[in-house]
Order: sequence, then structure tokens, then C-alpha cells
Amino acid sequence: MSIEKNIQTVKDFFAAIGRGDKEALLALVADDIEWIIPGRDWPLAGTYRGHAGLANLLETASGSMETSTRPREFVAQGDRVLVVGFANGKVKATNKPFEDDWIFAITVRNGKIISIREYVDTQALARASQMGTTGHTKRRSSATIGFAEGG
Repeated sequence: MSIEKNIQTVKDFFAAIGRGDKEALLALVADDIEWIIPGRDWPLAGTYRGHAGLANLLETASGSMETSTRPREFVAQGDRVLVVGFANGKVKATNKPFEDDWIFAITVRNGKIISIREYVDTQALARASQMGTTGHTKRRSSATIGFAEGG
């Protein structure tokens, strides 16, 4: 498949997520998809395999979090599409908000998504999931990080 078609498959996937269209999602992924979400101490961390795993992830996500996800950039080479985006929302059990800049590394073969590996702010998501803490999730901008110039 062409890079452009791979990007379109991924865009269609995110559009289906935004619509909550489970049927469209399943049509876009391989039967043996693997979706890896890093971290501990937050509801979605784990590895999900196959259509059953994807259905479990979607059910867990809708039951435990309110999230708005916005892909901002799609970068592709071969069968890999990197998606740079932002999400915000809250964890339902704690009612704590989170903000998360993320990257998804997605592999597309023969028009189907075969793997997704998320790179997310696991600390912000774990903080928002913790009971009895303040849940402070202030984001740091890379623009505020300075480097000393030496000579």
C-alpha cells in the first residue's frame, strides 16, 4: 500500500474513534491487532490483542474515562505512521482532569492496522487515576526548557 493510503487508514481510524463507531474500527484493524498502552496505575495501561482485546479496551475506556483526542500530525514511512496528538479529559472514578501530549506508532499492512504502540504521559494519567491526591496535572512546555550556551 502507498504511504498516502496508510495515512488515510490511520485518519479513518481516528475519525471512527471520535464517532464512537466500533464497527468501523474493527473493519480497519487486523484480526490479530496488538495495541500496547504503557504504564501502571491507570485504567487503560496494558496490551490488547485481537478484536476481542480492542473491544475490551474500548469498553474500559468508555467506562473509566472521558477523553477528547486530537491528532495533529501524521508522519509516515513505509508501513509505519506516527501520529502526534493531544488528549484531555478526566478519570471518572476520581473526577480528576488530565492533559496528555502523545505519539502513536501505528503499523499498517494490506490496508489494515496491525499494531499500535502509544507513547503517552503515563505520570499525568496515573496521577489523575489516584484516589485521595491532588491530581495536579500542569503541563510543561518544551519552550520553557532552556539550554546553557557555553563557549
